[in-house]
Amino acid sequence: MRKRIVVLTGAGISAESGIRTFRDMGGLWEEYDVIEVASIEGWQKNPQLVLEFYNQRRRQLKSAKPNAAHLAIANAENDFDIYVITQNVDNLHERAGSSKVMHLHGELTKARPVNNPNNIIDIGYNDIKWGDNIDGYQLRPHVVWFGEDVPMLTEAAKIVQTAEIFAVVGTSLNVYPAAGLLDYAPKGCPIYLVDPNDVNVWRNDVTFIKDKASVGVPKMLKMVKDETA
Repeated sequence: MRKRIVVLTGAGISAESGIRTFRDMGGLWEEYDVIEVASIEGWQKNPQLVLEFYNQRRRQLKSAKPNAAHLAIANAENDFDIYVITQNVDNLHERAGSSKVMHLHGELTKARPVNNPNNIIDIGYNDIKWGDNIDGYQLRPHVVWFGEDVPMLTEAAKIVQTAEIFAVVGTSLNVYPAAGLLDYAPKGCPIYLVDPNDVNVWRNDVTFIKDKASVGVPKMLKMVKDETA
C-alpha cells in the first residue's frame, strides 16, 4: 500500500507562477482594501467592484502556468497516495496533473447564483458581469469571502486525519480556520513545512524546509521517499 501524503497549500506555492498574493510585499493589499474586494460586506456594498476584481484575477490565471512545486506534487502520485487541500482559488494543481484536489476557499473558474451556494457552474476564464444571472439571481464568484463559512472545512479535517505524512507548503498558517487543520494531523505522523519565511507553529514535531516552494517541495518529497524506501 502506498503511503498517503496530505498536502495543505497556500498562496506561496502559486506566487512563483505569477499569481499575486495579498500579503507579500507588492501584494494586492497594497492596492486593495481586502474588505472592499474579498468580504461579504464588500460584495453587499459594491458588487461591481468585487466582480471586476475577480475578473482580473481570472484573466491573470489564464496566462499563469503550474510551477515546479505543483508539478512535483502531481508527479509524486506515482509513488504515494497524494491528497491536496488548497487554500488557493486557482486551478494550477489540477493543470499540473494532481487528481485529488480540495479547494477550501472555492475556485476562480466557477460561479454560482447568490441564492444557491450549491448551484455551481463552470465559467472557465470568462468574466462575470453585473446582470449575469440564473433564474433572475445574480452570479457571483464561487469563492469563500471573509465573513463567510468555509463549507469544506469538516471534510478537509477528516482527510488530514487519514494522513500518514502531512505537508504544509506556502502558507503562513495565519488564516483561520484553515490553519487549524494542522491540529488534525495524527500523532506520530511526520509533518513537513515548506516556506522561505519563518512560520510559527504550535507543534514540536515539524521538519522545516526554508525554501521557496519550487525548491522545497521536490526536496521534501525526496526526503519522504528516502525515508519510506
